[in-house]
Amino acid sequence: MPSGITIKDVAREAGCGVATVSRVLNDSGPASAETRKRVLDAAARLKFSFSDVGRSLQSRQTRAIGCLVPSLVNPVFAEAVQELQACALERGFHVLLMCSNYDPALEAEAMRILLAKRVDGMILTLSAASDCAELATVQDRNIPACMMYNTPVPGVPSAFVDNRSAARDVAGEFARAGHRRVGFLALRFGSSDRARERYEGFLEGCRAMGMDDPVLVEVDEAIRFEDVNLQRLLSGDRALTGLFASNDYLALSVISAVHDLGLTVPGDVSVVGFDGIAIGRAFRPSLATIVTDAREMGRIAADTVIEMITTQDMPVPELSGLAYSFRRGESLGSPRGGRTDDGEVAASPTPSCHPKRNSTVPKEQQS
Repeated sequence: MPSGITIKDVAREAGCGVATVSRVLNDSGPASAETRKRVLDAAARLKFSFSDVGRSLQSRQTRAIGCLVPSLVNPVFAEAVQELQACALERGFHVLLMCSNYDPALEAEAMRILLAKRVDGMILTLSAASDCAELATVQDRNIPACMMYNTPVPGVPSAFVDNRSAARDVAGEFARAGHRRVGFLALRFGSSDRARERYEGFLEGCRAMGMDDPVLVEVDEAIRFEDVNLQRLLSGDRALTGLFASNDYLALSVISAVHDLGLTVPGDVSVVGFDGIAIGRAFRPSLATIVTDAREMGRIAADTVIEMITTQDMPVPELSGLAYSFRRGESLGSPRGGRTDDGEVAASPTPSCHPKRNSTVPKEQQS
């Protein structure tokens, strides 16, 4: 808007009063079709529009939705955000986006910033939704909120999949392929309740199928994507024939690391991921994985929170878990027998359940 142009200038140009211009531009009251056209034409000629701040002061709405996700590097979050933003724009809202980088302290600060911006609603993916003080503040202030990927908590709906059920299905796939001893690889349980739920479901599934309890490997903070190092695990537990990674990016890292050790996937070690990102199909071997619909999650989250914003006294909606499927890729096969010490993998003691820094993948690639 040109400097100095005010609503009074528009009123003078349109030949009507300031109150009439305000009603037309805010769509807040009656005006004849002829008057509305004169005002809009005058505003267009003068390149005038109300500021978002001024409009929010009048309506007590910002038309903004705060969105917090762990990262945009992992495609599942990027796709969800792209879809929810498109849905929001279609309905006259804009999105204020922040990323937590899987840091609970940064996550808390980001939520405080969004609260200070007086957003009309929030869409959130949290480290631990059931234990988030800032989420309790959102509820106390009656700010409409919907989560993505997190399991719902009382009073806050979520667009999510049943992580435990999906992980139990993965255990069944391993069992049907002939595996008896497998591992679960996850990036820092404290930073992802989704990873914890997937491990718990996988453990339940392995026990139900008569398999050994899965070896839990919690990966510490990472330096580079390429630095996944499984030598300690694979050399220390030669009966282990399969690995379930808590997300696809980690699974693809595992496949690369296994090849670097002179082993093959799935000949020596089968690998299964979670999310169904597109690159998993193009990878060789193609990735076996749980497939979810990130765009549907974004759309449902946006539609839900906007309905809560625009419909006064609307009860908190109950959302069911979204559909998922298992994609049988080339990375899952039948075990061909125990690995032998062929010189490629040096012998070492059996790893503990939580070896430190035995794998390195960026935190932003978690889900």
